[in-house]
Amino acid sequence: MPYIETEDGTEIYFKDWGEGQPVVFSHGWPLSADAFEDQMFFLSSHGYRCIAHDRRGHGRSSQPWQGNDLDTYADDLAELIDELDLEDVIHVGHSTGGGEVARYIGRHGTDRVAKAALIGAIPPVMLKSETNPNGTPIEAFDQLRASVLADRSAFWKDLSMAFYGYNRPGAKISEGVRESFWLQGMMAGLPASYFCIKAFSETDLTEDLKAFDVPTLILHGDDDQIVPIAASAELSSKIVRDATLKVYPGGAHGMCTTEKDKVNADLLAFCKA
Repeated sequence: MPYIETEDGTEIYFKDWGEGQPVVFSHGWPLSADAFEDQMFFLSSHGYRCIAHDRRGHGRSSQPWQGNDLDTYADDLAELIDELDLEDVIHVGHSTGGGEVARYIGRHGTDRVAKAALIGAIPPVMLKSETNPNGTPIEAFDQLRASVLADRSAFWKDLSMAFYGYNRPGAKISEGVRESFWLQGMMAGLPASYFCIKAFSETDLTEDLKAFDVPTLILHGDDDQIVPIAASAELSSKIVRDATLKVYPGGAHGMCTTEKDKVNADLLAFCKA
C-alpha cells in the first residue's frame, strides 16, 4: 500500500490512479479517500492522474494524537505534493477538505497549483459569531463532540441521514451509501474524530481565501444541512478573486455521491477549461 511519512513520523496513505495532469482530492470529516472514488474513476478515465490521501487520523493513515488541525493537515498535503513531485495540480476539496485546500494555498502558495475546486466546503469559517451571524452556534459543535464520545458508531449512522439529505421527504435512501459512510467513519480514530470538529468549525480561513490567485470553482448544495451555504460558499465566492459559484438546487452535503454524475461533469469541464 502506498504511503508517505511526514516530518513527525505520521504515515499518510494515498491512492494514485491514471496518468496525465494531477488532480489531488482532499476529503471531508470523518471520511477517507474512498469518498472520492466516483470522481477519481471518472476523471482517471478521461485522462487525468487522480490522487487522494487519507488525512492523518482517518482511514488507513496513522492515528497520532497530535496534528489534528488545519495547519498540520495542510502541511501533510504539501509533503504529499512534494514527495510525488506534482506540478500544475488541480486541487479538489470537499467539506473539511476544502478547508485543507484553502489552508494549503494560504501556507504554501500556488507555485504547484493550477486550479482549485471547493465542494460543500467549510471556508471561510463555520462558527457563529458577531462578525459571522449566519454561522452555526457553538452548541451544535459541542453536541457533535458529545455524540462522538458517547457512541460514535451510532452517531455515524445517524449523521449519514442529514449528510446525504436522506432525511428529506421523498428522498431515495441508499443503505449501501449509509453503510459506506459508517465504515469510513469507524476507520477514523477517536482523536481525529473529536479534535477535527474544532479544526473545521473554528478555523478562520478568510485570509487563506484571499491568497487564491488561480481559477476557482465553488460547488455547493442549497440544502446542505452540514455546511449551510449562506455562511460558506456564498461568502467564499465573494472573497476568492473571480471565483465561479455553482449552486445545486436541493443539493445535500454529500452531493459527490448523491449527484455524482453532475459533479463529475462539472469537474471535468472545469479541468478542461
